[in-house]
Amino acid sequence: MRQRLATDSALTVLAPVVWGSTYLVTTEFLPPDRPLLAAAVRALPGGLILTLLGRRLPYGPWWWRVPVLGALNIGFFFYLLFLAAYHLPGGVAALVGSVQPLVVLVLSALLLNEAVRGWQVGACVLGALGVGMLVLGPEARLDAVGVAAGLGAALCMASGIVLTKRWGRPPGVGLLTFTGWQLAVGGVLIAPAALVGEGLPERITGTNVAGFAYLSLIGALLAYAVWFRGIERLPALTVSLLGFASPVAACLLGFLFLRQGLTLVQAAGAAAVVGAVLLAQRSTARESRAARGPAPAGVRRTRADRPEGAARSAPHPAQKEEA
Repeated sequence: MRQRLATDSALTVLAPVVWGSTYLVTTEFLPPDRPLLAAAVRALPGGLILTLLGRRLPYGPWWWRVPVLGALNIGFFFYLLFLAAYHLPGGVAALVGSVQPLVVLVLSALLLNEAVRGWQVGACVLGALGVGMLVLGPEARLDAVGVAAGLGAALCMASGIVLTKRWGRPPGVGLLTFTGWQLAVGGVLIAPAALVGEGLPERITGTNVAGFAYLSLIGALLAYAVWFRGIERLPALTVSLLGFASPVAACLLGFLFLRQGLTLVQAAGAAAVVGAVLLAQRSTARESRAARGPAPAGVRRTRADRPEGAARSAPHPAQKEEA
């Protein structure tokens, strides 16, 4: 159980690590002052590519579930995130967003019937403290619109995680197609705001094209497929805490490529974030073993012995082919 949890976590954390590179790519490769355009290009092309390759459209209740998930995970989340970034320093915006795991805890109790435990609250607080140490600087200031947008973005992403966990994905639909649907919906929601609010840049260079391609293919198509896979296989809180890897990656990339300073306080903050994730993993594995109870002498447990809730539901046969 612990090894499987560690493996799934190691793969899932690649998504927020990639997202942490967004600031570097945006500032060094993209046209200036076009954050919503970057978000639209990040989501829409990859979503259309995956949807066309999957040759499937939502059906039944998924006609309304997919737009809800696409809006929460991509469209509304991106818009509110950039709105917060416009009104708050990056460190304050990240700190406001760090309430997301606590929101996941509350929503998991309401929608997934999961009990809230003390170690879970402790992991959330430790992770938020680590983010604050990592990104909060002396230029920190508060703005009502920015704080509201940051809290809205955290609520959107937390709701998207929990609802994706609750609904799963449609039988017969692979992970990549499911990811494509959500990216396409999110891109369609963002594109009008980008065109009206920002417009198109006067010229696009080869460097800009490379930056847009990275955001679309790596930052969205690949990263979100890995992220949604993690939501399927990991507890919702663990996935949410792994999102803290994004500011950690952003700080490390800034130190390595932009010659930004890295203080001992920031290093301690990164260690606190890692500690919060490890606490969640170890506690989840311990509770799973306790729920299963001791195995009879001479009997080695297999995955089939896991209790309901500890094992992922078996996929539809058609899912195996694409996922």
